Amino acid sequence: MSFPDPIAVFRTEAAELLEQIETGLLDLNHDLANKDQVDAVFRGLHTLKGSGAMFGFEALAAFTHHCESAFDQVRKGVVPATHDLVSAVLNATDHMRALIEVPAGDHDAASEHLLSALRLAVEHAGNPDMQAIAKPAAGPDLTHYRLHFSLPRNAMVNGTNPLPLLDELRELGECTIEVDKQEIPSLDDLNPRDLYLSWTVDLKTTQPRSAIDDVFIFVMDEMQLSLEIVGERRKTIAAPIEQAQPPQTKEIEIASAPARQDSAVPAKSAPQQQDAKQAKSNENVRVPAERLDELMDRVGELVIAQSRLSQLAGSSGDLQLRAVSEDVERLSGELRDTMMVLRMVPVAHLFSRFRRLVHDLAIETGKTIELITEGETTEVDKSVVERLADPLVHLVRNSCDHGLETPEERRAAGKDPVGHIYLSARQAAGEVIITIKDDGRGINRERVRAKAEASGIIAPNAVLADQDLLQLIFQPGFSTAQQVTNLSGRGVGMDVVKRTIDALRGSIDVMSHNGTGSEISLAIPLTLAIIDGLLVRVGAGRYVIPLSAVEECLELSPEEDMRSRGRSFISLRDSLVPFIRLRDLFHTNTTPDPFQKVVVISTGSERVGLVVDQIIGDHQTVIKSMSKLHHDVATFSGATILGDGGVALILDVGHLVAAGQHQEAQLRAAG
Repeated sequence: MSFPDPIAVFRTEAAELLEQIETGLLDLNHDLANKDQVDAVFRGLHTLKGSGAMFGFEALAAFTHHCESAFDQVRKGVVPATHDLVSAVLNATDHMRALIEVPAGDHDAASEHLLSALRLAVEHAGNPDMQAIAKPAAGPDLTHYRLHFSLPRNAMVNGTNPLPLLDELRELGECTIEVDKQEIPSLDDLNPRDLYLSWTVDLKTTQPRSAIDDVFIFVMDEMQLSLEIVGERRKTIAAPIEQAQPPQTKEIEIASAPARQDSAVPAKSAPQQQDAKQAKSNENVRVPAERLDELMDRVGELVIAQSRLSQLAGSSGDLQLRAVSEDVERLSGELRDTMMVLRMVPVAHLFSRFRRLVHDLAIETGKTIELITEGETTEVDKSVVERLADPLVHLVRNSCDHGLETPEERRAAGKDPVGHIYLSARQAAGEVIITIKDDGRGINRERVRAKAEASGIIAPNAVLADQDLLQLIFQPGFSTAQQVTNLSGRGVGMDVVKRTIDALRGSIDVMSHNGTGSEISLAIPLTLAIIDGLLVRVGAGRYVIPLSAVEECLELSPEEDMRSRGRSFISLRDSLVPFIRLRDLFHTNTTPDPFQKVVVISTGSERVGLVVDQIIGDHQTVIKSMSKLHHDVATFSGATILGDGGVALILDVGHLVAAGQHQEAQLRAAG
């Protein structure tokens, strides 16, 4: 059994901590008087510093200590929270990431530059003593505390190192530490992974007792801690830290269990508290993404094997074999559904990173921008979320730089000086629709046409539908920017969006109104692994149509087929629905079956029929990528292996309809 690399685990947890810190800072930037956000940011910085020191990231711990001390001043009311201070710590979080990723790099110059900005922010916030960043402000009285604490036996195994805790106590003032070795067993009974030591600390400090509580804030539930002011003999049992008495209390003992009347047995409640905490932590398990991918591959192979078993059972007269086949089909379907749920993640994690991006872009462009998100609980396959990050970055940057006006321009146009960007997600059938909308100036269609004609993308005075004209912004190298900036103007961002969405078998819809803003909608499949499909036959070939796109199936009689020649429309409940003969599109050169079938599919707001020879039935489809040789064949989005070992191509509904419409237009033009 392999154990995870502790450094890799730390980096993962540190990334989550930094995201929490960033979120807290951005929330605080909107409400500087929010004490809860100040406390949340302080706790995150405190945890990151302690964890970094524990795993040997000394530069990270030292740098984070300054940010923590600055927020400690805010938490204690010594200085107020300001926008400059929040921005300084936000910039510092980027440097913390660099210290985590490349701990041995040369970061001294960058660290000093950021700390200078942090000191200046604290000074401007109302504290002229810049040294307060490195050292908490002194209190009026010197207090002598005596502490005795011990950690649980498995503390070292769980990653808790007592040495950083002792170092933090030393930073509070004059400190004398004695170690208690009485619990160390004989060599035969000693477990080298267990912790048998406890410590007695005499601390003389000007800090309040809450500063001592902060040292142990993240291990309090699992440890035993007694604390008294020297000279007093009375002891009482105290509540956990969040319910601790005010600092003026003279003698306090803090135990891991809640306060009890019988103070002689506080230690007996510690295992119960630890068991409860352990049970709670077991509710969530951290699993590496590659293991989920490997499990998904195994489930896919199981689905293919189940399909083969179903085919064998269907051709056999053995009733027991059919019963077993049905059970395996049911179980594999449930396993597939469970696996798909495991891979689904909410888009909230994806959306949250754009708050920082919009904050930085607002400062860089001199605009006032507010980001509004909706539908964060919408779930998508994790592989889809990972690949959506870059396209959304380009779209949000484009809205901030090109779409939104400056506050002065917005006032002149009678608008709110604060520009708004709306980022939303929702599910529709088997797709997720992600929309990026702004209330800016909109897309200038005249400039788009002029640029396209100048670049030779379209002929001068060519007649284009409005949607086709707007889609030109996704052409490689296309940009209507007057000048190249750090944000845009090179014509590469929107091209990246188009290529990524095409690779995801998605589609892009653009809407824009002059003076009121633009809206770009990305329609993406929920998953790229396994889908429910409808297996059909066209000529001698078999194909899969995504079942989420199928609305209904009809029969096309020979008479109706003859009547529709040349126009390719069928009447469906008093409405005309165009259809595409896949036999003609695929050039099968086979005779059509006497009674063909029309599979009606929906593509956005349109309905289109696909004429096939036979509907074989539903099929659990494991999506396999096309080879590089077939990369440019846009009609198909992938392939799947059937139960008999054959291969069926998966139809890309969007591209297929576009190709069919083009063919119909050519037929009409030919007469």
